[in-house]
Amino acid sequence: MNILIAEDDAISRLLLTDTLTRWGHQVEAVENGEQAWEVFQRKDAPPLAILDWMMPGLDGLEVCRRARSLPRSVAFHIILLTAREQKADIVGGLEVGANDYMVKPFDPAELRARVGVGERMIVLQEELAARVIELEAALEKVKKLQGMLPICSYCKKIRNDEDYWQEVETYLGDHSEAEFSHGICPHCFEKLMGVSFAEAKAKKGI
Repeated sequence: MNILIAEDDAISRLLLTDTLTRWGHQVEAVENGEQAWEVFQRKDAPPLAILDWMMPGLDGLEVCRRARSLPRSVAFHIILLTAREQKADIVGGLEVGANDYMVKPFDPAELRARVGVGERMIVLQEELAARVIELEAALEKVKKLQGMLPICSYCKKIRNDEDYWQEVETYLGDHSEAEFSHGICPHCFEKLMGVSFAEAKAKKGI
């Protein structure tokens, strides 16, 4: 997992970076809110971020608020790192868009657990976004079938988007997940066999 760390305290930043790196994560560490905001605006921004609440310039809350305004198919998972333990402060952080929080000094076991939760959430969001794309593609196919189809009045073939004429079942098979079974209608039976469908059915010939 690619993780962004924004922490103005050099020792805390180093400890976080070293701990997460030992666990196999790719870490990008910055020392203030302005740098963190620049990272968030990149297309390749890490999906998980640990932001110190109190930083000079832009604090963690403001960075979090700005990050939530960015258009993304999958949202960032943001953990606020703070020395504040008051419930009102924690609620305030969550209200501006933080997903989670940790109180300084961080406990490695708690850090691992909260980062693990973030990883699972990101995976679920990515899977959901992929499903939405698949659904939109399926709906687009349905819309194509709802439009006017150019069909030959004699042979009943349909003209496709490439200006080729296809059998109806071929066209529908290309534009939907419909499957076909083949039989013969009473009208065609009588025309081809020269005997009424009702008589043949009575004789159990079909």
